[in-house]
Amino acid sequence: MSDTLEQAAATLNEKMDGGFESSAKFEITGMGSIFLDANGARVGDEEAEVTMTADAETFQEILSGELNPTAAFMGGKLTIDGDMGVAMQLAQALA
Repeated sequence: MSDTLEQAAATLNEKMDGGFESSAKFEITGMGSIFLDANGARVGDEEAEVTMTADAETFQEILSGELNPTAAFMGGKLTIDGDMGVAMQLAQALA
């Protein structure tokens, strides 16, 4: 389980080119959380400006580019708690 989160954090670091100017947390249902800030992505459950929650399948689809984060939110597959502006910045960065 932790290996999956570590791999996801590494993939996020590649996509984000090392960091993100705000702070965000991906909560993957039943697995744990990945925290993302200016220092990059890592497994962690720190306070963030925005928390996005999804199941593992949805998170993987977003990470691979198969599913647009906005479409996931509109379709009810992704919930967002916190600063919607930060969530939109992250969605653009992942696209």
